[in-house]
Amino acid sequence: MKTYVIGLDYGSDSVRAVLIDTQNGAELASEVYWYPRWKEQKYCNSSINLFRQHPLDHIEGLEHTITSVVSQSGIRPETVAGICIDTTGSSPLPLNKEGVPLALLDGFTENPNAMMVLWKDHTSVKEANEINKLSRSWGGDDFTKYEGGIYSSEWFWAKILHIVREDKAVKEAAYTWMEHCDFITYLLANNKDLITFKRSRCAAGHKAMWNESWGGLPASEFLSKLDPYLGELRGNLYDDTFTSNEIAGNLNEEWAKKLGLSTTCVIAVGTFDAHSGAVGAKVDNNTLVRVMGTSTCDIMVSSYETLGDICVKGICGQVDGSVIPGMIGLEAGQSAFGDVLAWFKDILNWPIDNLVMTSGVLSIDLKQKLQYEIDAKFIRTLAEQAENIPHSVAIPMALDWVNGRRTPDANQELKSAFTGVSLGTKAPHIFKALVNAICFGSKMIVDRFESEGVIIESVIGIGGVARKSPFIMQTLANVLNKPIKVAESDQAPALGAAIYAAVAAGIYKDVIEASKVMGSDFEAEYYPKANEVETYAALMDDYKKLADFVENKIKN
Repeated sequence: MKTYVIGLDYGSDSVRAVLIDTQNGAELASEVYWYPRWKEQKYCNSSINLFRQHPLDHIEGLEHTITSVVSQSGIRPETVAGICIDTTGSSPLPLNKEGVPLALLDGFTENPNAMMVLWKDHTSVKEANEINKLSRSWGGDDFTKYEGGIYSSEWFWAKILHIVREDKAVKEAAYTWMEHCDFITYLLANNKDLITFKRSRCAAGHKAMWNESWGGLPASEFLSKLDPYLGELRGNLYDDTFTSNEIAGNLNEEWAKKLGLSTTCVIAVGTFDAHSGAVGAKVDNNTLVRVMGTSTCDIMVSSYETLGDICVKGICGQVDGSVIPGMIGLEAGQSAFGDVLAWFKDILNWPIDNLVMTSGVLSIDLKQKLQYEIDAKFIRTLAEQAENIPHSVAIPMALDWVNGRRTPDANQELKSAFTGVSLGTKAPHIFKALVNAICFGSKMIVDRFESEGVIIESVIGIGGVARKSPFIMQTLANVLNKPIKVAESDQAPALGAAIYAAVAAGIYKDVIEASKVMGSDFEAEYYPKANEVETYAALMDDYKKLADFVENKIKN
């Protein structure tokens, strides 16, 4: 009997499900659900970098996408052998003793502090700084050691510390906290014991300072120095963590009915979208996989022999068993990538949104058609004109820090900056400057890996930017001075999650074997152009000078 698996990929704006044939990795069906509350920007305030999401967006999306792919494919329910969930991270949410998110309880349904704290929320900069200071001074283990040596406001403990200080009601009601990938897995699985439930190694190791060398999570004594609540919380979390080739449980009866599936379906341990995306793109030793969306995650795996005792400084963690069990997963990234260009689009859209679309001269039908045409052509037209600007024409220099800096050396207090703007600077010039900036930021990550002794032999790009923007990809190849392959799959993270599910279900013996059969092929490859490499190397020096000046001479 043929068997199938489902990968469920939660991004920042939507969740997508894919139904995959385990024999060959063929995609039988896919479905996307856009979060309605998030689309309205409920529970968010971008001016203070506050980004929260209601768990109902995720729960409703879970039911919609999975029932849709099962219905589209027409397969028998019992042939779905496994499901694996990947999500953004670190995106924790508070739960009560019964494992119910606070946002689903009376009194908390409209409270942003009771929502999931999205990865890009930077309201806990102060708390992250406290964690870093204490880690170096408290007299015990430096728990940031395997997090690149710097703890970020994008991560688990800083976010929780900020919330419980700000909201007494949430603090008193929150028995435990779960990463998004753990909660959705918990929702589906039949194990409802919060203490024994299998939590994600990827989430715990890269974002919560979990490491076997000091017995799991940071010591209660350390956490209590930050806030007594954190010391108590540690006892309501977990000691052990698990990789995504393992079974978290079987699909419980409630959700089997909702989804039209069998309780024989196994639920794999959850993971992060970037890690599953790397698996979907057939990540291998000495390969850098760039997951390019609103932000980037830069993922590598290394054997124990290759990495040795190296602790790579300034990245987002190195964790035994993350990405591929039996290897060490390395994560870095940019806090904004596609978001840099989306920000610029929003700036340029202001007169359209506030003058054209509110005009009484145009009919509603004409406005809708005009909006559709603008959306379809906006970035493409900017890219075409920017690409045709010769290097002899002055282009501004920009920093990609519109949402702070994740790697190297996390600093979410940093802001972007421009130099070289003149009366001759037009929108395509600024767009080109921003494309250069996100590529220069990428180069800083590659340089950090290589300066720390990590070998990068090949680069793979996945995600919408990689597939849809030849201009950006060619610029990136020129800046990195490395060829870049682009994964063919539109849904590499969801495909990677499906690969984990196939291993958990016992269809393949390990993730490497499964990814070779089920992983994505490549649809394009960009090679650096020798005449461009030298030009971009000189511009890269200017980027570094501006970055140094802004970080060290200007108080944001």
